Amino acid sequence: MTRRRTSVFDVMNALVLSGIAATTVLPFVYVFAGSLAGEAEISARPFFLWPRNVVTSTYRYIFATNGAFVRSLVVTIGVTAVGTLVHLALTFTMAYPLSKRFLPGRNLLLSLVVFTMIFGGGLIPLYLVVRNLGLLDSYWALILPGAISPFYLIIVKNFFQELPVELQEAASIDGCTELGVFWRIVLPLSKPILATMALFFAVGIWNDFMSPLLYISKPSMWTLQMFVRQVTVSPDVNSTLGVDDPNILPPEQGLKFAVIVVATLPILLMYPFLQKYFAKGMLIGSVKG
Repeated sequence: MTRRRTSVFDVMNALVLSGIAATTVLPFVYVFAGSLAGEAEISARPFFLWPRNVVTSTYRYIFATNGAFVRSLVVTIGVTAVGTLVHLALTFTMAYPLSKRFLPGRNLLLSLVVFTMIFGGGLIPLYLVVRNLGLLDSYWALILPGAISPFYLIIVKNFFQELPVELQEAASIDGCTELGVFWRIVLPLSKPILATMALFFAVGIWNDFMSPLLYISKPSMWTLQMFVRQVTVSPDVNSTLGVDDPNILPPEQGLKFAVIVVATLPILLMYPFLQKYFAKGMLIGSVKG
């Protein structure tokens, strides 16, 4: 009887999880199929998982013809790479001293960090700060305002506190400075949390469209997400893409789908390489305080 109940539970659990997975995956499949379909088929078929006639003109257009898309893609890759490094450097160098219980004023600093998690100045004060710092129409405006996340900072701090203190003390006895202990001992042991935070920071920067919307006014400096937003919400795709001749445009709806696919694909490809560090980094960094 127990085995039968377990078997029924496993079947029901598999069905429920499969249904949830389908609701998550099917929209991506539909968008990808739509990017390969013609305008008439997209209008005639409300939902399909593969087009009757494959059309690749959308991808050829955005990569070979339209320079604005390629430029926004290069900009986003650069901002994401630099931003991830800056976020990691500032978060880890701040979390390490806060993990030391003998640090003078540690409790006060942690209280201030927690305070910023609960209370914030709001959008308008943040914009005024960015403007007064002269960061408008600068890529640094997309990186520096959110360079340190209090939530991720606390997770990294908790991870550092779980590392063996004996190794750090042994390195100090051998003459290693505090910076040397951090670089030679702590960081090599922090690969799980390092990979996890790098993934979080990269995804956050890559998907951010609010910051470019607020701080970037030049179309030549648009990031990929800003480009995607303008293409998907604009009633006139020609003007958004800077095309005078509408005859060279591929299917308009398929073009929107193709832009979404290309904007989403790089982040999806990152997960398999970081998956083995992901669960371990989050679990270790979230226990104890």
